[in-house]
Amino acid sequence: MVDYRLELVIIPVSDVDRAVEFYGTTLGWSVDFNQVVSPELRFVQVTPPGSACSIAFGVGLLPAEATAPIPGLQVVTDDADAAHDDLAARGVAVGPVQDLAWGRFVWFDDPDGNHWAVQQVPKRD
Repeated sequence: MVDYRLELVIIPVSDVDRAVEFYGTTLGWSVDFNQVVSPELRFVQVTPPGSACSIAFGVGLLPAEATAPIPGLQVVTDDADAAHDDLAARGVAVGPVQDLAWGRFVWFDDPDGNHWAVQQVPKRD
């Protein structure tokens, strides 16, 4: 079997500078690349702390019609309560921690409506 590693997900944003501010400054995620290649191409890559997968956004990365927000982005954490408190302290509008059979979750949206879930995976036997 061949290994497949998910390492980059491209998301739509309407304002690249605002997205850099949100993900890099507000969330504190690493801004790995922020390169203007040409007026038609700008590539920004950010990585959540501890993640092997990054997100990218910019200009010219997606078809022009790809403007709808993504409803199902997810990161995983060891502590949903700590994630909730960290996001709230950073000024992110975050929902309460919810306990579900498949984990503990908090949710937030970026300025473009891309919807993020933060999951604390339940202990497995």
